[in-house]
Amino acid sequence: MIRVMSFNIRYGLAADGVNHWHHRKRLALARIRAFGPDLLGLQECRDDEQAEFIRQGLPDYHFFGVHRQGPGDTALEMAPLLFRKAAFALLDTGCFWLSETPEIPGSMSWDSAYPRTVSWARLACRTTGTVLTYANTHFDYEPAAIDGNARCLRRWLDQVGSGTPLIVTGDFNADKASAAYRLLTGDNALIDAFRQVHPHGQDETTYHAYGREEERAAIDWILASDHFRVLEAQIDRTREGALFPSDHYPITAVLDWKT
Repeated sequence: MIRVMSFNIRYGLAADGVNHWHHRKRLALARIRAFGPDLLGLQECRDDEQAEFIRQGLPDYHFFGVHRQGPGDTALEMAPLLFRKAAFALLDTGCFWLSETPEIPGSMSWDSAYPRTVSWARLACRTTGTVLTYANTHFDYEPAAIDGNARCLRRWLDQVGSGTPLIVTGDFNADKASAAYRLLTGDNALIDAFRQVHPHGQDETTYHAYGREEERAAIDWILASDHFRVLEAQIDRTREGALFPSDHYPITAVLDWKT
């Protein structure tokens, strides 16, 4: 079995008052530890004391992230992936930008507000030797950029090939009625782990803006190729009174290899 989590932890410099990173970081780390993922995709993780806190708090994990670059303080943001070293052996890693020139660091297209990346790792399961590719991303929020980001990611998925076991996590900044969702899950490209367990899409909200009902949206997804079957899929809505681990709930899935 492979335990997977996707979690937008909200960048540490955000002026979030009682939900500032310094107040909620302990709770955010506790939710990761409570699930104990083998694969973990984070979004909005800055390569400063925020990333260092995660690294120190998860010493049993390999951490791979690349600065998205661009102007200002946001250049240090990453969409890093982590994997449990006891579960996987690292074969290769890479990163590309969601743009018309994905090989150019910091590149942007489609009126994107920021550069956006995909981090990926090729991993071998230590128990079986089976090889998979794991990718993590954070799409832009501008409508044209969301569609462009999805097309760019889909091209990469097609290049990796349908014969390759794939797991993709991310904050896609789009709901499940969007063209981006259809592009990534259509034609048997990838399956939505949550929808496999909850086919009617009930209660699948992940973004909540610290409990604001009017902001709720199902924009964080765990996707997988048909090499896997989904045993469990949940959204962790743990909070401590008015304190949330992030403005997104972490989403989790337990996958197993198809025989």
